[in-house]
Amino acid sequence: MGKKYGLGKGLRALIPDNALEDQKEDQKDIHYIDIDLIKANRAQPRKNFDESKIEQLSQSIKEHGIIQPLILNKIADSRYNIVAGERRWRAAKLVGVKKIPAIIMNLSDSEVLEISLIENIQRQDLNPIEEALAYKRLIDDFNLTQDELSRRIGKSRTAISNCMRLLNLDSRVQKYLMDGIISEGHGRSLLRVENTELQYKLAREIVDKNLTVRNIEKIIKNLNSVKRNKKKPDRKENIYYVDVREKLENLFGTKVLLVDKKNKGKIEIEYYSQEDLQRILDILEV
Repeated sequence: MGKKYGLGKGLRALIPDNALEDQKEDQKDIHYIDIDLIKANRAQPRKNFDESKIEQLSQSIKEHGIIQPLILNKIADSRYNIVAGERRWRAAKLVGVKKIPAIIMNLSDSEVLEISLIENIQRQDLNPIEEALAYKRLIDDFNLTQDELSRRIGKSRTAISNCMRLLNLDSRVQKYLMDGIISEGHGRSLLRVENTELQYKLAREIVDKNLTVRNIEKIIKNLNSVKRNKKKPDRKENIYYVDVREKLENLFGTKVLLVDKKNKGKIEIEYYSQEDLQRILDILEV
């Protein structure tokens, strides 16, 4: 095959320059690899594959073939791990494709992991929880700061921080997000509820009653208001301070306490993790 395929702007930006320079010219040609020699990447951040979309892709492959080659990493015994293109590989298997066009790379395990994570993030192939876990793994495994990660993937630090906060949700609520049963907006609203059982109960209400994000925000606001009134039944709050507190809670997405003593006092903003604190600092542009 004399024809060459580009890696694609997104993927080329992710693979280190030295990794590309190390490839011989013929290694960057398209190779047709026996599908039985190819394995899925165990570090693949995407865990949920929409079977109906895989089926649609398989029909397109049956009719038109695989237009974009996979990116593979060579491992022992003439076998290969998928770096990018697992959906195409799965779809091709469905229609009995024997050989798959691929670009063969020679990458370290850490490079494969990093590329797989970032490639999925940039393609927006991940559900919110998979995306949050991908961010966490990149930060933990590669010692990246949120600022460094922001520059590498082209997303704001605030967006990364807000997404990672979803990992503080009850595990059952996270499952709803992974399955697309509730939206990321619903999940962010539920973060304002500290009790995980109540989080799950409200998530069930979202599903059962088809509640919008605005609906659930109103419910949570009312619950928090009742909770504050129960704590301080004898205190009649100044309506001005109630309004200010609610505006601050809506701004920061967390509990805010105003301590007022004769027109001077302090503002206390709660946070629940280092990432949550960083999210608040981002809002303050500190």
